[in-house]
Amino acid sequence: MLSLLALFSALSAVGAAIKIPAIVGSVAFDVFPALIAAALLGGGAGAIVGVLGHLLSALIAGFPLGPMHALIAIEMAILVWMFALVFKKGKKTTASIMFILANAFIAPLPFIFLMNPAFYLAIVPSLIIGSIINTGIALVAIPRLRFLVSQERIKRDVKL
Repeated sequence: MLSLLALFSALSAVGAAIKIPAIVGSVAFDVFPALIAAALLGGGAGAIVGVLGHLLSALIAGFPLGPMHALIAIEMAILVWMFALVFKKGKKTTASIMFILANAFIAPLPFIFLMNPAFYLAIVPSLIIGSIINTGIALVAIPRLRFLVSQERIKRDVKL
């Protein structure tokens, strides 16, 4: 499990380097590995990958929002964890729509007060695009990677 967590964290680091055009340079392809980890390994693992991915994305962009990236990382952890809860109940479409809407519209709400409404309106379009693409990649990859966590594979690799 730890090696898979490291694998998804590494994928998140790669995704963090691939940016989506936005007024803030931290919008990237860093969250799809977190969603995959959440679906396959659980909400806690997905949350860890989500936090690491966002912080790496912000680091690569030069932390354009300064310490506010800590708030975004916490929001990402919560959103990915919630995605896992709903996804594990078999409601994949609901989990996906919930994640996209929450990441694009609800997560940036504090910035209306921390910055201004214009920042919120400017960041939402790129967050919508990024959320849809990241979620789409995750939904395509999850069924293809499910074999990574199959009990038979774990028993064979660990030789129980």
